[in-house]
Amino acid sequence: MSDIQFHVVPLDAVHERTTFNSSSEPLNRYLREQVSQDIRRRVAACFVALTDEQRIAGYYTLASASILLADLPVSITKKLPRYPTVPAVRMGRLAVDIAFKGQGLGSALLADALNRAIRSEIAAYALIVDAKDESSANFYKHHGFIVLPKSPLTLFLPLATVRQIL
Repeated sequence: MSDIQFHVVPLDAVHERTTFNSSSEPLNRYLREQVSQDIRRRVAACFVALTDEQRIAGYYTLASASILLADLPVSITKKLPRYPTVPAVRMGRLAVDIAFKGQGLGSALLADALNRAIRSEIAAYALIVDAKDESSANFYKHHGFIVLPKSPLTLFLPLATVRQIL
């Protein structure tokens, strides 16, 4: 772990995005070229972890979503209303700059996203993520996320579980 402190805030036009490098070109390109349009169109919100020098060390995005009731495990659907879908919050992207990997920032950003989701006044059943690969899926499983039976790289965490932990 490092002694570097991060402050997580909504992305703003003043934040320098061109130097961010997560080692994933699609995630880098999204932050540099697309995220501002998504924010302006209100299809995603982006939050960045800043160093004291205002360098972006990591980021994540949140958007509203839904999960088909039929896609959830049967043990969970028994406890939910019989609507076709349940509301969710989707974390579309999560990335950490390579200079800050191995310092727990990814987990801290995930915790921040979960905290924002449970504090929202808009109801949501779960936080849902689409892992890009098995390694990413394992990261989410480590944090208690459950795999959707028909989609091994789509995982969710009931927000009631998060509330109980907190």
